[in-house]
Amino acid sequence: MLTISLAIQSHKSFRTKQKLAKAQKQNRPIPQWIRLRTGNTIRYNAKRRHWRKTRLGI
Repeated sequence: MLTISLAIQSHKSFRTKQKLAKAQKQNRPIPQWIRLRTGNTIRYNAKRRHWRKTRLGI
């Protein structure tokens, strides 16, 4: 429960904020031009994370 409250609270340490920002940037679909490349097997981002289903664990 401590990890959940860390992300929610308004006063975050800088390291916590950096980790949240990185996770936010990583959590997006792959660009369409990557799907169009020759010999491409990547169809979707396998590491996509839903904010309610999976927690970060910071």
